Amino acid sequence: MIPPVPGAPAGVLSAVGATPLVELTKVFPGSRFRTFAKLEGHNPGGSIKDRSALGMLIDRIRDGQLVPGKSVVVESSSGNLAIGLAQVCRYFGIRLICVVDPRTNRQSIAVMRALGAEVEMVSTADPATGEYLPVRIRRVRELVATTPFAYCPDQYGNPLNALVHRQTMREIVEGLDGRLDYLICATSSCGTLRGCSEYARELGLPVRIIAVDAIGSVIFGATSGRRLIPGHGASVRPALFQPGLADEVVHVSDLDCLVGCRRLAGREAILAGGSSGAVISALDAIRDRITPGATCAVILPDRGERYLDTIYDDGWVEEHFGAVGHLWKEPEVEVGPC
Repeated sequence: MIPPVPGAPAGVLSAVGATPLVELTKVFPGSRFRTFAKLEGHNPGGSIKDRSALGMLIDRIRDGQLVPGKSVVVESSSGNLAIGLAQVCRYFGIRLICVVDPRTNRQSIAVMRALGAEVEMVSTADPATGEYLPVRIRRVRELVATTPFAYCPDQYGNPLNALVHRQTMREIVEGLDGRLDYLICATSSCGTLRGCSEYARELGLPVRIIAVDAIGSVIFGATSGRRLIPGHGASVRPALFQPGLADEVVHVSDLDCLVGCRRLAGREAILAGGSSGAVISALDAIRDRITPGATCAVILPDRGERYLDTIYDDGWVEEHFGAVGHLWKEPEVEVGPC
């Protein structure tokens, strides 16, 4: 039996991180560069947010600020972080209240509840912005103020959320033996972007950081607008945001996310979530400007099972976008006799 590492997460939590890094060989046919994908859906809770959840809670548990059977964790989430938190809290026996909104998909809510989380859904959007995030944040503050022994990790402003993603970047760089020219990652809380960017800058790595944001997100100064697909972008600029984290920002639409996901599934057999489709479409948008012979890495934040009734449902797609299947479907190839 392998002895445990002192202070290291145990049980299922020891499986967080060290996710596969695979080369994408079909999604960009004829490209003059190589693309590698960090498959964060292989974390035990199904997304990159497992890293954030564990990173923000584990030291608070170790130093006694969070006490099993007494403390209450309260957080706002569109889905993935709540599942990561539910996993950590269930393992340690800590009560969790997740504040979600109608855009959170049903499967994510079911997973949260299966892991013992209490789910509270806000139903009214903020009148000033038309978005749910400001309402979720206000509700979290109310719960923290009125619930004994409550603690909010605050994914939008907690430096630990960024710190843990230095390890994400380290895994990518080491997995490619230091040969990395471009990193493309989606933004929401800015934890991943900040952690990866700060790691690269502090080590002096010659990596061009491409941030991917949603059209309708305000993170990089654009105007707030309606977004269908959760998981990336934000209607309130996170406190973790800092100017200069990215060398370039690419804004993508909901349709771009959808097309990117369908291409990943159809060409690479990778079933991934909306923000993964966003980074694929963003790389596609700039592919003509990628230096020939370069090595690119894309971070695919989550798996696609939680999007089966939206992104991967033809009826839902046609209802919201019309007949757009031609954007990702490959031409049928006639196969001759063996």
